[in-house]
Amino acid sequence: MLFQSLRIRNVAIQPAHILAPMAGITDTVFRRFIKRLGGCGLIMTEFVSSEGMVRQNFRSQRYLYYTEEERPISAQIFGADPAHLAEAARQIEDLGFDLVDLNLGCPAKKVVKCGGSGLLRDLPLLERILRAIRAAVKIPFTIKFRSGWSDEEIVAVQVARMAEDCGVEALAVHPRTRLQGYSGRANREIIRQVKQAVRIPVVGNGDVLTPPDAAALQAQTGCDAVMIGRAAASNPWIFRQLAEFFQTGFYREPEDADRYDLIRTYYSMLVAEEVPGAIGKMKQFASWFTHGVRNGTELRRQVQTAREASEVLERVDAFFASLTPPQEATIAI
Repeated sequence: MLFQSLRIRNVAIQPAHILAPMAGITDTVFRRFIKRLGGCGLIMTEFVSSEGMVRQNFRSQRYLYYTEEERPISAQIFGADPAHLAEAARQIEDLGFDLVDLNLGCPAKKVVKCGGSGLLRDLPLLERILRAIRAAVKIPFTIKFRSGWSDEEIVAVQVARMAEDCGVEALAVHPRTRLQGYSGRANREIIRQVKQAVRIPVVGNGDVLTPPDAAALQAQTGCDAVMIGRAAASNPWIFRQLAEFFQTGFYREPEDADRYDLIRTYYSMLVAEEVPGAIGKMKQFASWFTHGVRNGTELRRQVQTAREASEVLERVDAFFASLTPPQEATIAI
């Protein structure tokens, strides 16, 4: 069975399906929500600024809250100062995280100025950072990186080999350049080249929207695990679908009842846990969670015009109560 398991030293990831770190999305509520749906073997925090951690910034501390239910869990950090990144990694270890990950992939301008994919243009500095973090912690250390800054500056294989030499224990490769952002197609040939260049586990990331996409990723690259980001926001069942597909060759599409339960459960978690700005989160996720919902435009309108979180829940209940009984849909290849 594809992606059945992966071990990063003492951390067992079963199945080898990983939720990518996503700013503004992968908070503790969303992570637990994904875990409860099933099929996800490893989750990751939103990326956290090492500078904020060193200053004991409240937002950084909030990003690093997690529960035992979320294990195994990795915390992702970003920055460009080797000493501060090492200190941030020590704090991650002290907080009890299972792994620490360095972000070398974010293409946002404000992040590139102080880390993220910007470090792919300064490999000597990156090497100092990798060695500083590795020396600072005993827990497994991984990185997530893009193929390079531009098509003229592809450094994926060079970065992978350097990382392995510095003691990094697994690599997640998003094979787009920083200048690409999220446009165009991910170049899976780069993942294949990285996999052939190193002995440590390689995680493939990019353009996996369905279980057959994940199977094609593995066939084309030989990667050891699959990491999914944006697709999980609009289809949180994707990890469960992967497990089902790799076991049976089939996977079930969600019915109206599944979509209602998904939206109602996530929104109720936001309210029950008194998440700051819960209604803003509800409106943010409405644009994703309503994909595939019949007359989803109207549901989005209902959520976006609500003024209170309790009103959102009432409108969701009323909307789904008005739908006709759901129909089953099964997909196979």
